[in-house]
Amino acid sequence: MVNVTRFVIWICKKFDREHVTMIVEELKKVLSDPNAEIKPKDTFREDHPEYRNFEVDPEPPLREPVKKKKKRKTTKRS
Repeated sequence: MVNVTRFVIWICKKFDREHVTMIVEELKKVLSDPNAEIKPKDTFREDHPEYRNFEVDPEPPLREPVKKKKKRKTTKRS
C-alpha cells in the first residue's frame, strides 16, 4: 500500500488538478470496461503460481481393466 501512496503523491506533484481528474476518469473507464484496450494487471498468476505447472505422465492409460487375482481361502487347522 505504501507504493500506491507514493504513486498518488507523485501524480499530485507532477500534474495539476485538472489533469489528475482526467487521470481518475480514464482509470475508472479502464476498470469498468472489460473490453478496454488497456487492461489492469491480472493477478491470477500471482495468486496461483502452480497453475498448469505439471508434468505429463509418460505412460499411456490402460486400455483394458486390470484383472483381479482370486484370493485363496485359508482355513485354520487344529
